[in-house]
Amino acid sequence: MTIRGPFEPEFNELPSKLPIFPLSGALLLPGAALPLNIFEPRYLAMIRDTISNPLRLIGMTQPNNDKESHFYYPTGCAGRISSFSEQDDGRILITLSGCIRFKASHFSEVSSGYVVADIKWDDFKDDLSIDESPIDRKNLTAILRQYFDAKGFQVDWSQLESCSDEKLVSTLSMICPFDVAEKQALLEVQDLSGRAELLTTILQMSCHSDSYVENAKH
Repeated sequence: MTIRGPFEPEFNELPSKLPIFPLSGALLLPGAALPLNIFEPRYLAMIRDTISNPLRLIGMTQPNNDKESHFYYPTGCAGRISSFSEQDDGRILITLSGCIRFKASHFSEVSSGYVVADIKWDDFKDDLSIDESPIDRKNLTAILRQYFDAKGFQVDWSQLESCSDEKLVSTLSMICPFDVAEKQALLEVQDLSGRAELLTTILQMSCHSDSYVENAKH
């Protein structure tokens, strides 16, 4: 297995607690990058606290709207603050580099207003290495072309074609406008092969739905 990079944490370094940043519709996957604009006081405090920690990890989760308020999906992804930029208006722009998924429990609020949770990593140890499991890239690309055509999206295909399998699947899973449940399902699937299959299915369903709506108009 290939380790992702020199700045990634070792498994035995991972903490038992993480600050949690819940953001509906936002997905972070291992090996991918997510830019964020931080402006709420509680999350500015969270970023300042995290930057002072050598690992610089925060947990990205999605709110679970099917349950009572202040509940989150337990499966999330830890991101390392790989860059940050302080803005004159008080915001902080950060980039999170996805490291490893986790199972979270016992969410609680700290004095600064943000949430921390107890974290278990054991189910996702392989996330710290590049996932090289096989995918049907030809089929995925064909469905993707249909999807982008249906949505009217302009795409730099040369850039997509130059991506590794893992980066392609992760980037598409993160940037495509899927609903919360679909994003969560893409996060929770075990490996790259399964994620690529699920991504292809979601894209196909969206194409069929768009086609049905278009036909219904005529």
